[in-house]
Amino acid sequence: MNKDELKNRTKEFAHRCVKLCNSLPNKDIGRLVKGQLLRSSTSVASNYRATCVAQSKKSFIAKISIVIEEADESLFWLEFIIDEALLQNERVIPLMKEADELVAIFISSRKTASGK
Repeated sequence: MNKDELKNRTKEFAHRCVKLCNSLPNKDIGRLVKGQLLRSSTSVASNYRATCVAQSKKSFIAKISIVIEEADESLFWLEFIIDEALLQNERVIPLMKEADELVAIFISSRKTASGK
């Protein structure tokens, strides 16, 4: 998968998370999770774009590490939605799978870049 395809994939992940967030219940926990998931999922896409224009290998590794953290945080909030039964599992599980795959892709990229 090339960087443009990953840019599109991370942006699509963010859009899908936004749509899911708009379905969360309008109660304290729903609003809390909505804000957290919106921030982390959109951060995956925006920080990946920053990674694509990194000026050095060191900068790339630092930026891709942020992408990994944000994707993993998104996965946490998606799991939390299921744990709290805020939405039906079948709406959330595909996004959990995508977040998990993105984490794996970016960890692999970081390992390649750092020579490990």
